[in-house]
Amino acid sequence: MNRKELFRIIQKKKSFLCVGLDTDINKIPAHLHSAEDPVFEFNKQIVDATHEAVVAYKPNLAFYESLGAKGWVSLEKTVNYIRSITSDIFIIADAKRGDIGNTSAMYAQTFFDTYDFDGVTLAPYMGLDTVSPFLEFKEKWSIILALTSNKSASDFQYIEDKNNKPLFENVLKTAKNWGTNDQIMFVVGATKAEALQGIRKIVPDNFLLVPGVGAQGGSLEEVAKYGMNNHCGLLVNSSRGIIYASQGKDFAIVAGEKAVELQQQMEIHLKSFGLI
Repeated sequence: MNRKELFRIIQKKKSFLCVGLDTDINKIPAHLHSAEDPVFEFNKQIVDATHEAVVAYKPNLAFYESLGAKGWVSLEKTVNYIRSITSDIFIIADAKRGDIGNTSAMYAQTFFDTYDFDGVTLAPYMGLDTVSPFLEFKEKWSIILALTSNKSASDFQYIEDKNNKPLFENVLKTAKNWGTNDQIMFVVGATKAEALQGIRKIVPDNFLLVPGVGAQGGSLEEVAKYGMNNHCGLLVNSSRGIIYASQGKDFAIVAGEKAVELQQQMEIHLKSFGLI
């Protein structure tokens, strides 16, 4: 899926919402534990309830890997199910991988061939050769960590070079040249929305994956104000605020309602920018 196709889906659904499938076996409603595959059953019902308002899903691999082989089975079933019900969804492996070339080549094969994800989150600390194997897959996306919203982000990301430029800006300036705007996306935390204006000066045309709206306190209004470009250029993620909005048997219904609430807010921002 290239940038033009992704924008078409955004315009069609009047949404740039990404739902994080951070499916914790200890947090899903109790009545699902009797299912043959509780994690997949939870994901299936969330997807059924939300997909019309959603542009992307982002399974966080830690929640699946922690369950061993059966977690990987649940993950594969989830991806296959999403593909079976709609072609208008961008699926992200939130894996945060980053290793030397031959290892990265195997990771790329895992996520793009074996599991058919559209993009994968990557840690760029080791440089271009950790990312280049992913870029060999055309119309797949390398989603590079740039400025995160966790409390320890300042340990490294704000360290300044001799020109008083923080590390995250150097990551953006360097990594944007590793591939095309149809291949390179950046992660920028929603709780750092004030930095988006400066980030857009460095990467005006790249898509940004923006986690942190909802339970983590990020402002959708600020993200849209400072981060939106002429093809939207945003995938805004909400995880806990949607998938765990209810712990009851109505969890999927409530998740659907929360997704629609965000989609409706996003529609207003898209209209204000003249994109729909």
